[in-house]
Amino acid sequence: MSRRGHSGVLALIIEFVRCRRKRPSFARGLGTLAAFLFVFACPPAARAASPAELISSFRHQHGEGKVTTDPVLNRIAQEQARAMAARDQMGHAVLKPFSDRVANLNAERAAENLAEGDDTFSKALDQWIGSYGHRSNLLMHEATRVGIASARSPKSGETYWAMVIAGPEPKRAGNAKGADGKEKPCRLMLNDLCL
Repeated sequence: MSRRGHSGVLALIIEFVRCRRKRPSFARGLGTLAAFLFVFACPPAARAASPAELISSFRHQHGEGKVTTDPVLNRIAQEQARAMAARDQMGHAVLKPFSDRVANLNAERAAENLAEGDDTFSKALDQWIGSYGHRSNLLMHEATRVGIASARSPKSGETYWAMVIAGPEPKRAGNAKGADGKEKPCRLMLNDLCL
């Protein structure tokens, strides 16, 4: 608000106070005015960015596209975070090997970042950005989706984070032929078999 705008608001308050001094409900009127001014003069609190938005912002700074939250990847990350918290141990194979956990993901590529001890996602993200391998995963070329989860160990109270990031589904060319011998697009792909 400009200086002139502040002067105008101040003048309005002074005039309001002068008028209200003559009435017995001065305190109530002043309280109402203060609440009104607080609501309309103070900017609303900024909405906290989601983990996918924070990752997308980092990716954008480095020339990569945004990622969106994927429910399947969230489930994979949540299962991993819970397994680590239950065992109070960080590791990619605590539940089962990563390749087994994403075998049915139908993605060209996928990667996982893990963290332990960070109480917020922002702190875990900062840790990953500072680590070459984790940073490479965050900047995976053509990644389109991400899943993030955390779980707290009931034994130690440590927080365990898991992030799974994946690229797009593989592009497969249809290989079915119609009655005229020409290729037609697949309507259903089952184990690389076009139906």
